[in-house]
Amino acid sequence: MPVTIRIPTQLRNLSGNAPEVEVEGSTVAEVLKALEARHPGFGERLFDEGGGLRRFVNVFVADEDIRFLQGLDTPVDDGTVVSVVPAVAGG
Repeated sequence: MPVTIRIPTQLRNLSGNAPEVEVEGSTVAEVLKALEARHPGFGERLFDEGGGLRRFVNVFVADEDIRFLQGLDTPVDDGTVVSVVPAVAGG
């Protein structure tokens, strides 16, 4: 059973307007790389030049922020939901 990635509205043009994409992977990094392989363009929007997540990108595994887990090395099981959430700033 694959991992489901929830795609935010702002990035759905990269996924053919799909709100969710299913991919295989055992860590958040593998899942996000699989997303890039299936839908090119996500990598440059999610990762910085050093391979880390961009500051304005938040990723949640089963509603837990990966920054408080194991970061990109956070394990994911089959059937897990990974949500990509862009940070929102106001003023």
